[in-house]
Amino acid sequence: MTAPAPQGRVASHVRLLGILWLASAAIHLIPGFFLLTFFRHGFILPPDVPPFVNSLMQFIGLALVGGAVLSLMAGWGLLERQPWARTLAIVLGVLHLINVPFGTALGAYTLWVLLPSESETEYGQLARAA
Repeated sequence: MTAPAPQGRVASHVRLLGILWLASAAIHLIPGFFLLTFFRHGFILPPDVPPFVNSLMQFIGLALVGGAVLSLMAGWGLLERQPWARTLAIVLGVLHLINVPFGTALGAYTLWVLLPSESETEYGQLARAA
């Protein structure tokens, strides 16, 4: 009976990383859609609030939805072992570092798994095998 070949860091963590990116996307979609929906016509704000507040809230909602779409792409790409997903996840990981505490943890974990040069080689092998 032979022991299974040991997996590298990327192979053992890429599935969890993809799931975490999908979860991050779902968490950001909810407030994004809320802001886009309820601030469209000023449903929530009293009439004496300056008019730019509605536009600001819609812009924030749009940014959240846009970030969530990118996170969905990164999560799906990592789960499917797409060659471009590593680069997208690294860029998003760096951007998420300022989102304390969960974005910081996800960004640090993403960079730990995918950033080293050995990870590039291992992820390339996984992507070709998929």
